[in-house]
Amino acid sequence: MILSNNEKAIGVFDSGLGGISVLRQLKHQMPNEHYIYYGDSAFAPYGEKSKEEITKHCFEIMEFFIQHGVKAVVIACNTATSACVNDLRKAYPELPIIGMEPALKVVADGKKDHTIIVMATHFTLKEKKFHDLMARYSNENTIIKLPTPKLVEIVEQNKLQDDVLVDETLHEYLDPYMNKTVHSIVLGCTHFVFYKEKIKQIVGEQILVVDGNEGTARHVEKILKDKGEQRDDMDGEVEIYNSSNEPYYLELSEKLLEQDLK
Repeated sequence: MILSNNEKAIGVFDSGLGGISVLRQLKHQMPNEHYIYYGDSAFAPYGEKSKEEITKHCFEIMEFFIQHGVKAVVIACNTATSACVNDLRKAYPELPIIGMEPALKVVADGKKDHTIIVMATHFTLKEKKFHDLMARYSNENTIIKLPTPKLVEIVEQNKLQDDVLVDETLHEYLDPYMNKTVHSIVLGCTHFVFYKEKIKQIVGEQILVVDGNEGTARHVEKILKDKGEQRDDMDGEVEIYNSSNEPYYLELSEKLLEQDLK
């Protein structure tokens, strides 16, 4: 059966399970759409891999989506976006490919003398894409790069419910900055959205904690609306795939999809 573009799915992928937080936001924003999620848990975490390795896996995932006839692809991973979003767009010019980057612009635009912490993977923080973004705002603000790889591992190992481990890890990363004036924290990895409420509790209401999920979902919705390809008259669907053969990852994906992120 040949599907119209309206009926086709939106592909969403991540290095593992962090992108489920983006999928949740997309579902909230566009509940009628059909989504295909692909987690590359067999090769996670991307944040510790080379650009060449990440790019190779992203192209393989894109071919998976092409075979499934998607109408758009969301790279629900800051690291993968940094590594190869431009290469993917060149290779698939007919397909809208929406990447993610740390939401630094949201908190820094028009600000002066603000201190902003950007929590992300080592790869995202060292890449030219983030360096260029940071350069736009670092003259008038203090931007602190904070790699937090253990937070990715906790999600992937299904340890989010281990409150002691989560609290100890968050305090390990954040406590060195709590005696300083910090205005905003940017969650520059989709895995970190699962910690958003706990981070708010630790740092207090005076510090703004932001992620890029909502803005990404709005952007995808606008693209589909402009192309006249929204799926408005059907019930929403979600298919989840994973590069790992372990059924654990599919089960955990379903669990995270239903979790209340607030």
